[in-house]
Amino acid sequence: MRILAVCGMGFGSSMVLRMTIEAVLKETGIDASVATSDISSAKSERADLIVTSAEFSELLLGMNIPIVTVKNYVDRQEMKEKLIPVLNNKGA
Repeated sequence: MRILAVCGMGFGSSMVLRMTIEAVLKETGIDASVATSDISSAKSERADLIVTSAEFSELLLGMNIPIVTVKNYVDRQEMKEKLIPVLNNKGA
């Protein structure tokens, strides 16, 4: 399972998002890799799941990849509530 953390430029916010995703994965014992990307490159990246903000999720529609939209990149509880059900549906 490859998760792509997407932000505008692919630097700061996506790294924060990646760290939160990795913390939740570790806490729940789910094995997955997490990569970062900017919004422009995300469409050409190989991923099983994308995690991003509502603003960017609209730009990624039509990719046939599940998109998890979060409001607070550092809120582990929000991440867990939104990410785990999607991962469970994908058989992670």
